[in-house]
Amino acid sequence: MTTTRFAPSPTGILHIGNIRTALFNFLLARRDNGKFILRLDDTDQTRSKQEFVDAIYQDLEWLGLEWDQVERQSNRLDRYREKASDLIQSGYFYECFESPEELDLKRKLQLKLGKPPVYDRESLELSEEEKKAKRQKAQGYWRFKLALKEVFWKDGIQGEVTINTTNVSDPVLIRADGLFLYTFASVVDDLDFGITHVVRGDDHLTNTATQIEIMAALGFTHPEFFHHSLLVGKKGEPLAKRLGDLSIRELRENGIEPEAILSQLAFLGSSIPVNLKLNLEEILATFSLESFSGNPTKFDEQQLVGLTSDYYRNVPYDRIEGRVIELGIPKSEGKRFWDAVKGNIKTITEINEWWKVLNQEIDPIIKPEDREFVELAISLLPEFPFDLNTWKNWVEDLKSKTDRKGGRLFLPLRLAITGKSSGPEMQSVLALLRVPPITKIPR
Repeated sequence: MTTTRFAPSPTGILHIGNIRTALFNFLLARRDNGKFILRLDDTDQTRSKQEFVDAIYQDLEWLGLEWDQVERQSNRLDRYREKASDLIQSGYFYECFESPEELDLKRKLQLKLGKPPVYDRESLELSEEEKKAKRQKAQGYWRFKLALKEVFWKDGIQGEVTINTTNVSDPVLIRADGLFLYTFASVVDDLDFGITHVVRGDDHLTNTATQIEIMAALGFTHPEFFHHSLLVGKKGEPLAKRLGDLSIRELRENGIEPEAILSQLAFLGSSIPVNLKLNLEEILATFSLESFSGNPTKFDEQQLVGLTSDYYRNVPYDRIEGRVIELGIPKSEGKRFWDAVKGNIKTITEINEWWKVLNQEIDPIIKPEDREFVELAISLLPEFPFDLNTWKNWVEDLKSKTDRKGGRLFLPLRLAITGKSSGPEMQSVLALLRVPPITKIPR
């Protein structure tokens, strides 16, 4: 059975890049009728907060990414200790004592000599007596002893990948304070939870080579890997500094619909065009991880705005009705009103502005050069209230009595009636008006 996982750290709120990874893992599991696990990487108890855990749940639920199982690494510390003990006994873990300052000096010296700044394994030469003496001054930390060889795997997105671990420092996997770091804890989790496919960003490629070696040391075969490209700005710039602006919470508050986010992220960077899908079932019908390239993926926030507008134009009214009513639109008027304005809003809260236009007296906008024309138009308006034929008949009457047509005819009328230069079809606007328009012309 295909089993995937999404492993956020509850030290902040989810952003668009996190959700892309979550969505890929979710869709892969659902495509194969498998299991999608939510794993909270919360071993760092100083930085992990329950408020961020709650926010992760809320964001995933809002997007419809339902998990089958939730795990917290903070509940699994004994298991990590057990597997770490196994690797210590088998000689894969070794204790180190260099301070950050000492390591920095070593790196600088290696660079000065034209060598890669790779840890020199000095601690492997320490005797037990030397280790005991060093423990009197400072607690040791633990590194994993890499095989110093080429690690190969067939990546589902990147293709054939080779990482030479001779160019990689033996990773620190247990800090001096006993904290298990991501690279090790994640491997143990993948083993215990039966993870078959790991989908994550290509910034993990070197880390994956290390994890493959740790998996081999623990005696199990690594899962299939899919390393997707990272999102970049329209000019290729990193999004890292903007991730606060691109949090799911911020996008939601700005009126972006979940279907827009899912539709964009499921296909952005693939050979499949980005088009609105109204639900996850529609996305699943065409989603394919194999269609993605390893090239950097340009992210355009305005595309989310456009997809949100597409959602309003295409969503069945019964799916949006409750939200329309919550915004104060009477149920009896809801569908007719929604059908009129849905093509002219970027966020759903904008319907309130159109409701005011249709139900309250507004200040008309009349340009000096259009005053005489608008005064004539008012005199030719039929008796209020209006119906769906009013606009057509009124315009035909105006055409016969003036030399105006096209924008010179329509725009002054729209500005005078709605106070806006664009909006719903005027035929619908007149039929929905609840107060007579242009009762007075401002001087």
